[in-house]
Amino acid sequence: MQTKNFTHVNAANQPTMVDVGAKTPTRRVARAHCRVVLGTELLSHVQAGEMPSHKGPVIHTAILAGIMGAKRTSELIPLCHPLGLDDCSITIEPDGPDALRVVCTAVVTGRTGVEMEALTGATVAALTIYDMCKAFSHDITIDNVQLIAKTGGKNDFNRFENS
Repeated sequence: MQTKNFTHVNAANQPTMVDVGAKTPTRRVARAHCRVVLGTELLSHVQAGEMPSHKGPVIHTAILAGIMGAKRTSELIPLCHPLGLDDCSITIEPDGPDALRVVCTAVVTGRTGVEMEALTGATVAALTIYDMCKAFSHDITIDNVQLIAKTGGKNDFNRFENS
C-alpha cells in the first residue's frame, strides 16, 4: 500500500498552500452532487413554483447561489487556490417522491483541480433550498454530498466506475 501524506502540510508540520506553479495547466472538470430531502408535500410546492419569495423561485435562486458559491470557494476553504472558473453549472432535479438532487459541474483550465468548487457549489445550492423552505418545515435534510467524477490533473476519478 502506498504511503500518503496530507498535501497542505510542510516539512515542519505547519499548514501551507500547495505550490502548483510547476504544474502544466490542463482542462479540469469536477462534478459533485447532494440530495435535499424535503418531503413529498413540500417538494410538490417547490416544483409547482407555489412558494412566493422575494428572492425569486426556489430552484432558480438555488442555481444562482450554487454558482456564486463555487466561484468563491477559495474565500471559504483555507489554503484553497483562487480559480477563475471557465464554466460552472448547477442542475436541480427531482430524486424520488420527496427529494431534489443537486449536481454541480465546475470547469477550469489550470494547474489545480476544481473538486472543492464543485462540492461547494452543490452544497451552497442545497443550503439555499433549505433556507428558502425552512419557513414551511425544519424537517429538511441535506445528505450524500460527494464528488461524482473529476478529470484532468494527475488522476481521473469516477465514483460509479470505482465503486
